[in-house]
Amino acid sequence: MSELAAKECVPCRGGVPPLKGKELTDLQSKLGGDWKVVGEHHLEKDYSFKNFREALDFTNRVGEMAEKQGHHPDIYLAWGKVKLTVWTHKIDGLTESDFVFAAKADAAL
Repeated sequence: MSELAAKECVPCRGGVPPLKGKELTDLQSKLGGDWKVVGEHHLEKDYSFKNFREALDFTNRVGEMAEKQGHHPDIYLAWGKVKLTVWTHKIDGLTESDFVFAAKADAAL
């Protein structure tokens, strides 16, 4: 399990600035796994599967994890594909918890 995946998501109460620049680059390098930082605003990743059932099973695992972590991604499910988009809505940007969630999603594979 990665260093990030071992952490827990911390709820954002708002009032904190979103991460920018080097902070994002540093966390992305720890995350790895083909995650993209888009516009310094959100994380995105596409996952591929052999069929709909595998994609659905992964979606359900991520959904259960999201409930436990109190951190909810946007999930797009299609035949053989899942796309996750993650950011912290309260600050309309990225926090460390978004990277923690992303790492946990990779571990859910």
